[in-house]
Amino acid sequence: MLQNRKGFTLIELLIVVVIIGILAAVAIPKFGQSREKAYVAAMQSDLKQVITAQEIFYGDPANNYSYASCTGVTAGNAGGCELEVTPSAGVTLNITADGGGGSGTTASWYATAEHSATSQACDVFVGTDTKPSGVQFATTPGVIACGTP
Repeated sequence: MLQNRKGFTLIELLIVVVIIGILAAVAIPKFGQSREKAYVAAMQSDLKQVITAQEIFYGDPANNYSYASCTGVTAGNAGGCELEVTPSAGVTLNITADGGGGSGTTASWYATAEHSATSQACDVFVGTDTKPSGVQFATTPGVIACGTP
């Protein structure tokens, strides 16, 4: 009499487990790279927000046509910053007016963004053709650049 055997053999199950392991080994590094790209995109977006806020601040006659400086601006903590900026979660912004001079008389500024979950950072400067000493990656005014310090 023939037995009606239902189910999988041990070899079939082992092959399925090996295939799933190979797929996981390929997918996990790709996922890590995607997260890294997302963190950099968040920093770039926040610096674009800073560029817009600085131009609005500079254009207000009440501010005597100067830019604002802000240190340690994080999500939920503006740190007394006069700019209307709200960085993404995990991003810290440091904005320096006048290329570090702080006098409020020259029309230049630079900003840096760092994310707590990555070693990369981004920066941008505006108002001068030569990059200020606090800028590591940007080489052209108004162009955001990122890298690993």
